[in-house]
Amino acid sequence: MVFQVSPSPERMNGSAGSASRSPSHARADLLLQGIYEISKTLAMPGARFELVLAHVLNVLSSYLDMHNGLIALLDRGGAPEIVVGAGWSESTAKQYFDRLPERAVGQIIVTKMPLVVQNASVDPLFENWSPGEGDAGETGEVRCYSFIGVPVKIRDEVVGTLTIDREWDQRPYFRFDEDVRFLTMVANLIGQTVRLHRLLVHDRERLIAEQHRLEKALQSGGAEAAAHGAPKSGTARIIGESAAIRTVLDKIRIVARSQSTVVLRGESGTGKELFANTLHDLSPRRSGAFVKLNCAALAETVLESELFGHEKGAFTGATAQRKGRFEMADGGTLFLDEIGEISLAFQAKLLRVLQEGEFERVGGNRTLKVDVRLVVATNRNLEEAVAKGDFRADLYYRLGVVQIFLPPLRDRPGDVMLLAQEFLNRFNRENGTDLVLGEAALQVLGSCYFPGNVRELENCIWRTATFAQSSRIVERDFACHNDGCLSSVLWKGHADMPPGFTPLPIVTPAPAVPAAAPAAAASAPVPDSPSLAEPPGGCPAPGNCPVPHGDGRSERDPLVEAMELSGWVQAKAARVLGLTPRQIGYALRKHNIPIKRF
Repeated sequence: MVFQVSPSPERMNGSAGSASRSPSHARADLLLQGIYEISKTLAMPGARFELVLAHVLNVLSSYLDMHNGLIALLDRGGAPEIVVGAGWSESTAKQYFDRLPERAVGQIIVTKMPLVVQNASVDPLFENWSPGEGDAGETGEVRCYSFIGVPVKIRDEVVGTLTIDREWDQRPYFRFDEDVRFLTMVANLIGQTVRLHRLLVHDRERLIAEQHRLEKALQSGGAEAAAHGAPKSGTARIIGESAAIRTVLDKIRIVARSQSTVVLRGESGTGKELFANTLHDLSPRRSGAFVKLNCAALAETVLESELFGHEKGAFTGATAQRKGRFEMADGGTLFLDEIGEISLAFQAKLLRVLQEGEFERVGGNRTLKVDVRLVVATNRNLEEAVAKGDFRADLYYRLGVVQIFLPPLRDRPGDVMLLAQEFLNRFNRENGTDLVLGEAALQVLGSCYFPGNVRELENCIWRTATFAQSSRIVERDFACHNDGCLSSVLWKGHADMPPGFTPLPIVTPAPAVPAAAPAAAASAPVPDSPSLAEPPGGCPAPGNCPVPHGDGRSERDPLVEAMELSGWVQAKAARVLGLTPRQIGYALRKHNIPIKRF
């Protein structure tokens, strides 16, 4: 809402009139300041909406002469949904609203216009009405009250009322028009805030419903997979025979027998949820529920409602009582993914549940006790987060009873082929195909770095199978051989690789040399220098970007020679050397070879 204040005659005539302002101008400035303060109050982040409205009435009382103030918001049926009074409890405000004359409130709602009553004691709409107890003065005279009510609207729909009453001294009151205009502007601000609040509540409920729908779909999908022979539970879910995986599974078998809280640590895409499910299946709680929640996917207010539940009427849109994930997991296991992303304020609430095993639903005051085994997961460095103050140290020690580190895919190279075959089998089942991996395809997979771990491998198999041109997946079907591999963006060479990574010793066959290639380039042998084990920056797979060179020559020499022979056209040079244009580009950047322009 934009206010345009016209300059007064005193301002237009210079500074002579600026020393003193008329009372009307001073009051206009005061009310404008009131609008500003109320707009700031309505924009308060994180507070309950009822509390925000109560603050609005408190600010309003500072700028208006008022005895009582009331904001009532109506539901779709016209019944009061939220009733807030200045300094009152919700029940007291509701009682006061119920005492307001129904005809007066109904007139505001039906006509969509303000209602002003100078003396409510003689107005037929307010027959036998008084603002409260003690309406007689010290001398026994009956106090008279004025009443002002304005509609709260969203566009042209009345969604509530804003009403005030004040004591009237039976003298003419000339500021009713100003007060009505002021209250109308405040009601418009409230209406816009209600609209935004309802949109947020609707989106929150939609996201929660969508999350529940996806969880049911995943559960039904798991049942369907079991019907097709997929493993149902236990360690059979985990595919892998490497020593790293066997070590993790041995730890999980031991830890599963206890009730200790477990933290699963590891890079993104290593299968933390799958290992958490396996831990539950091996535990004495296997007959209970396995409930999971991604903490990073929800805002803090939604996360609190999701974990602890809420009572009916706890916030706008809470039309029924709802159990939280802690209650749903009672007697079972609760898995919280991305635990390192929750705020410090919510960490304190979670710590209390872990220490005491009790909590209250949002909007409730009844303490609930649950018996839940907690498993959490994160890919963050929690120790570093604690040192920076981003994660509470007491929560870190409370969670970190048992910590299990899941190995990245590069530390279990022997499992790559097993996982790839399993993902291809799933693709065949779901799409009715019969694809197989060729020998060249296995060599491509074995030489890749996979910074996204198992998740990236699965996506790679599905993407390659989708674009496969025959029933046998070959080397050219992979995105990394068609200049479309996104891993080249994530992998920046050995300098950015995690400590301890060693490129896999994959033998890449020598590229075929075209018949039209120059003799010098055709006679260049396949590199065997140790320096070529380091791929150029951005190469998605170690060993996949070799640059041939002759004995005794540097890696740079054949590049320059090929570029000279091809007229500094990278595509032609790539054909000469048997590489792709992208690999030529990497090599040129690596050796800082400037491109000549003709």
